[in-house]
Amino acid sequence: MSKKQDDFYFQNFIECAGYSCQAAHLLKEILSDFRPEDTKMRLDELHKIEHEADMKKHELSDRLTKAFITPIEREDIAALSEQIDDLTDKIEEVFIRIYINNVKAIRPEALKMLELVIQCCEEVCGLMREFANFRRSKELKDRIIQINSLEEEADRLYIASMHSLHSEEKDVLAVIAWREIYSYLEKCADACEHAADVVESVVMKNS
Repeated sequence: MSKKQDDFYFQNFIECAGYSCQAAHLLKEILSDFRPEDTKMRLDELHKIEHEADMKKHELSDRLTKAFITPIEREDIAALSEQIDDLTDKIEEVFIRIYINNVKAIRPEALKMLELVIQCCEEVCGLMREFANFRRSKELKDRIIQINSLEEEADRLYIASMHSLHSEEKDVLAVIAWREIYSYLEKCADACEHAADVVESVVMKNS
């Protein structure tokens, strides 16, 4: 298999992870200066990124169905592509939950969780940039460990945020809304860890 054909898959992972980072940073921009009257317009902006990510994923799927030889097992290519796409989807879902629940103000805990999600996304981007060199990379293992650590930190913050929500918030509708929002923020961190798990599995198979 030619290097150019190999590069297609790894470059696609990089570009798809880039959309996840782009979506996470846009979500931070929106929530940091939250204006309820602009929610629908900003949701459209976020959806545009998610749609572009979908198109990039479909490019890989189309190539994969026609490929005779792939640089790593096709099941791993499909799984990693799916996990990165799921990450972008979950970031959009956070804001969809804010929109459909008609949230008027952003809780500080959400911004803290989002910061961790952004860090996770940036690590996934770095992981994908290094992935093509997975047989010799000295950086890959450290990035996987860092993503796992950030996901654990996101879990702790999720638990603390949910406890605070149920202890302090008296509005039942607000509790329902923020339970969903926190859950999707936590799922974003999970999606990052799942992508790292696929990479780790590929490294182990090819060691």
